[in-house]
Amino acid sequence: QVHLVESGGGLVQAGGSLRLSCAASGSIFSINAMGWYRQAPGKQRELVAAVTSGGSPNYAGSLKGRFTISRDNAKHTVYLQMNSLKPEDTAFYYCNARRVVVTTSSGALSDEHDYWGQGTQVTVSS
Repeated sequence: QVHLVESGGGLVQAGGSLRLSCAASGSIFSINAMGWYRQAPGKQRELVAAVTSGGSPNYAGSLKGRFTISRDNAKHTVYLQMNSLKPEDTAFYYCNARRVVVTTSSGALSDEHDYWGQGTQVTVSS
């Protein structure tokens, strides 16, 4: 089993910054991509940014330039630096690990699975 634990959310004034972290734990062999999604009240969950194991980032178009995603493969951790925050960035932010392969108790490699974290609240006040 793989667990994703997010941290770094909170309350910040408009124009401020926050840095989210998400650490994956378990008998992880590989993770293809890690990323962040967000969901505001009454809205669908949407991609914020994702990064592959090779370091190639993908951003939601409207967020590029304000948000920066990075990843530490050795620590199975992904970060999201959010600058110039706006009230419309207020949402629950979820960490996602895609195409995760783990080492089973027998030493074999598992099939690929996707995992989600519990989420962390980000609130930007005007």
